[in-house]
Amino acid sequence: MNSLQTRKLTYAALYLAIALALPFITGQIPEIGKALCPMHIPALLCGFMCGWPWGMAVGFIAPLLRSVLFGMPALFPSAVAMAFELAAYGGMAGFLYQKLPRKPWTTYLVLIVSMVAGRLVWGGVQVILAGLTGSTFTVALFLAGAVTNAIPGIILQLVLIPILVMAMDRAGLSLNREAGERSHG
Repeated sequence: MNSLQTRKLTYAALYLAIALALPFITGQIPEIGKALCPMHIPALLCGFMCGWPWGMAVGFIAPLLRSVLFGMPALFPSAVAMAFELAAYGGMAGFLYQKLPRKPWTTYLVLIVSMVAGRLVWGGVQVILAGLTGSTFTVALFLAGAVTNAIPGIILQLVLIPILVMAMDRAGLSLNREAGERSHG
């Protein structure tokens, strides 16, 4: 394993650890934890900083591992649907951030597109899981879960993640290779 891959693995492990630990801060009040979406932040950051494969992997593993280790979120259907949602977040953020020029506005664009894609994937997986269990997943349930109940988390992500991404870029911490080789102007 070369040095860059070792660093990406180390960063990804750190983001996974943060994804496992961060919900403990909000987990004492489940409604606040669900509203702030704490596991979304490390999955998105991992995509931005390490690239799409690592962001996708951390996003997919985090909710499943957290469910197995700590019982939250519930494995089925919550952690399963979240695994696909967070994999989409991390994968999309890493892929787009690598391909687009390094401008402050692209950080916001990548974040918003990643958030929308992840929520659409979550909704699609919820529909599939509902079909498998003989239940229903309506548009109203999608809007409540993906938008209404998540507004505080959406706001937190839109404020916090661009600040962190730009600060880590300035500090030379981005390992998202092609993006790191582009201009920071």
